This record gives sequence, structure tokens and C-alpha cells, in this order.
Amino acid sequence: MRDTWREVPPTAGLPLQWRDFDPRRKRPPLEEALAEFLDVPSVQLECSGTAALVIALTTLKRHSIRRSVIMPAYTCPLVALAVLHCGLKPLLCDLEPGTFEFHAPALARLFGSDVLAVIATHLGGRFCDLVPVMSAARRCGAFVIEDVAQSLGASRRGVKAGTMGDIGVFSLAAGKGLTLYEGGALVTKDSALRDALQKTSAALAPDNASWEWRRSLQLIGYGLFYRPSMLRFAYGTPLRRALRKGRMIEAIGDDFASTIPLHRVGAFRRNVGARAAARLPAFLDALAMQAAMRRRILQTIPGITVIGDADYTRGTWPFFMVVMPTSAARDCALDQLWTAGVGVTRLFMHALPDYPYLQAHFGANDVPNARDFASRMLTISNSPWLLEKDFHRICSVIADAAAPSLRNSR
Repeated sequence: MRDTWREVPPTAGLPLQWRDFDPRRKRPPLEEALAEFLDVPSVQLECSGTAALVIALTTLKRHSIRRSVIMPAYTCPLVALAVLHCGLKPLLCDLEPGTFEFHAPALARLFGSDVLAVIATHLGGRFCDLVPVMSAARRCGAFVIEDVAQSLGASRRGVKAGTMGDIGVFSLAAGKGLTLYEGGALVTKDSALRDALQKTSAALAPDNASWEWRRSLQLIGYGLFYRPSMLRFAYGTPLRRALRKGRMIEAIGDDFASTIPLHRVGAFRRNVGARAAARLPAFLDALAMQAAMRRRILQTIPGITVIGDADYTRGTWPFFMVVMPTSAARDCALDQLWTAGVGVTRLFMHALPDYPYLQAHFGANDVPNARDFASRMLTISNSPWLLEKDFHRICSVIADAAAPSLRNSR
């Protein structure tokens, strides 16, 4: 099944072009381009999505005595690490069965007088249901932070994700819709809060030539290697090596350090991002068209669920989130597809309390739905580089893996 010279990325990130590195091509500043795209007054650029979340939480902490932050029990571990970095207490909320949405009764039980903020995650390009989250937060006096790390450009009734809550946090990391290799952004429509976020950033994120040189070289490398003929060197070979050695967390990319770099983004990377941003709307439209066709095919497979858009929402499609009927069926599919170079993987290894480096902070949390979701979900890249023949082969493998569970349920 595997073409040894091709490697499909696990997410459909916007590829960089050589013209993006051409200093003669003048574009409006990246912050202005993103502000126009999101229809907000301004965008604050940070060195990573995690750094942006640290800036947001630190700002809120400085103006409140509250110290607890609610988050979904299945999300990127960096969210929990950012909360802990700020000296705040993370509270995990279980999910609705079979999806990434907050479990409403569990969420209601967590809100209290010590809750500073709730972090709502727009996962995998899908727009999460903010209505109950914002309603409960308003009654409690808590802030709503939208985590839009994987969903830049998603919208509900024309309003972009990240602009409905109090603060929106975006990631511009490798493989995202728009990348600086590492980068992030903050958005708020509240002018006083915007000023406070800028002051916090000025205090916590200084210029750092060493970090910026490192990130600039990594961005150049990304421009060279983020293509099907080269990605096996930067992604595929390390993935297969980690899997052979049984280092699953490393293979997925969840092996995060507790330290969070905080520094300014330099002019070189800002300018590269500004040039690439001009192509982002058309790229997202093309992904949506491809996703519509491929999702219809996936939905014909008995026994699986493809996480899609809720009413009045228009998500982005970096990958498909597919929920298999059992964890055994998911693992059977991954045994054949994970190392095949076709962009099939797991999104996160565990629910948050099950990461060894987080267990001391969460203990044995009762989040059965989050654990079930983590055990049954796989992702399929929506990259334009995923060939039709490979996509149909993926569908065949998934159908075969799901079939025994269907027979056993009859």
C-alpha cells in the first residue's frame, strides 16, 4: 500500500511556496491580514498557541482572585500544561458520549465561585457548541477562552471561531492552516482586555534572538520538507521509529516538556506568514470541497461515525475525525494504516489524566466518555496530497476493521 517516496501529512496544512520567502513581495502585516480574515479590530501575535494561552490566563489571573480553569478531558496536553504553568488549577470536564463536546451535566457541576475561565476547544476544525458554555460561564462570572488551535477559519452563522467568547487563542504551528512553524495569536473584542493582554505580553515575552534564529531556520526547513516527496524524512521515518520502539506518546507528538518558551516573533517569520496568508481563504475552500466528497464516502461505511459540522456552522477540514465502533476496531485499522504513509493517525494518545506527566495533577479523574473517545477515534488527513486510490484503500481497511464489531452486535 505504501509508496516509499511519498508521505502524506496527518493534517492538511497550507504549504509554503518559495515566493513566501521573497522579501520583494510586499504584503500587509500578518496581524492586519488575520484581523481582516477574522473580522476583528486587531490580532496580537505570540510565539506559539501555548504562549498565547499563557498570556491570556496570566492576564485574567492578575485581575481576579479565582484560580480554577475548566477544560475538556480530551484535548491537547499543552492546554493543561499552560494552566499549570500559570499556577492555576485545571478542572477536567468529561465529554458527551462519542464526541468532543462538553458533557453538559458534568460542566454544570464544575462551575463555582473559584472558576476563573472555561476553555472551549474547537477540535479538528469543528466548531464546538459555545451556547451552553457561554451561558453557564456568564451565570458564574467566569471568562470563556476559545481554543482555536486546529480550527482557524471555522465559523457559526458567519462569525469566526475565536471571536464569540472573551478571548480566542490560535495556533500557527507546523501543519496548521497557516504556519510560522511555531506561532500563535490572541483575539478579543473587548478594548480594555485587549490592552491588558498587550501589557502582559510585553512583560512576559521579550525579544530573544536565539529562539528566533532557531524558529526561522525551522520555518525554512518546513518550507523545504512539507511536501510528499520530502516529508518522510521529517515526519514519516521518526514516526515509524518511535512506533517500532513502542514509544506511542512520542509517535503521536504528545511528549511535551513542562517549560513553555515566551518570546517575540521576528520580522522574517511575520513577513513569510503575511505572504502565505493571502492564499489561506482559497486553500480552506478547496479543503472544504474535497472534504464534502470524501466525507460522503466515509459515511457509507457501516458502524463508524464521522464527526461533522453542527447546524449553522462551517468548519475547516484539516483531517477527518472517525469514531470506530470499538477500540479493538480502531487499533486493527491503525495496525495497517499508521505506518503506511497515508496520513492516518491518532489525534491525542490519551484523555488528559492518563498521561504519565500529568497524572500527578489530576489523579484518577472519572471521565469515562473522554477515555472512550480517545480509545476509539482515529484521524484521516484531508491533505490534497492524499491520492484517491489511497483514500479508497483507507476506507476499505476501516470497513474491514469495523465489520467484526457489527457482526458481534447482531
